[in-house]
Amino acid sequence: MRTSRWAPLAAAAALTAVACSPADAAPPPDAAPPPPVVVLDPGHNGGNASAPTEIRRAVPDGRGGEKACNTTGTSTDAGYPEHAFAFDVAGRVAARLEAAGVRVVLTRPDDHGVGPCVDERGRAGEPAGAAAVVSIHADGAAHDASGFHVAYSDPPLSPAQAGPAHALATALRDALRRGGFPDSDYIGRDGLSPRADLAGLNHATRPTALVECANMRNPDEAAVVSSPEGRERYAAAIADGVLAFLDRNA
Repeated sequence: MRTSRWAPLAAAAALTAVACSPADAAPPPDAAPPPPVVVLDPGHNGGNASAPTEIRRAVPDGRGGEKACNTTGTSTDAGYPEHAFAFDVAGRVAARLEAAGVRVVLTRPDDHGVGPCVDERGRAGEPAGAAAVVSIHADGAAHDASGFHVAYSDPPLSPAQAGPAHALATALRDALRRGGFPDSDYIGRDGLSPRADLAGLNHATRPTALVECANMRNPDEAAVVSSPEGRERYAAAIADGVLAFLDRNA
């Protein structure tokens, strides 16, 4: 997969610098507006398992407590890891969003590193000037549990969490439904899951939602997430949800 077209998180400072440039450097009034920015956060990372001390260190959870920096994530029973699924889907979503004129920033540039920590991921939308932030994951639950759910921070801790995050989560939920994916039958309600325990959502100051695409321990869903065709279906639905949210907030 090519990742050079997508700006990594480190490039977000450059976006902020451009946004804060002097008025005399501003484009002429008839210039086209800059494209919207979307941050995609592929869950976990391929090198996390080799750095247990680093990923277990405590970081702020956004609500006065602490959480581990990160985790290794889950996998299918056959060994296909969540971190690989998340990065592959994020790349596919990025390609679709870029084709629609959206600038994409990834919180990690490949699937070989460690981290970033959940608090850093949660803050990624602000320096990027993001209109939306979507964290991409898959769950590991009982084998008979199935379906997707979309989490958002609740009770809200910022204006972006007080309404826009719920709107983004709803747009993603609706698009996943249109894509033929069923609501979770084991967590949340109607495909949505308000959460107070996810640091990546608690730290957000831009509209942010986390998609748990499937239960990787469910045999049927494991087959879908493990196939390129299945991952493309998830990517299409997530991209459609993001674009629907951006259209409503243009």
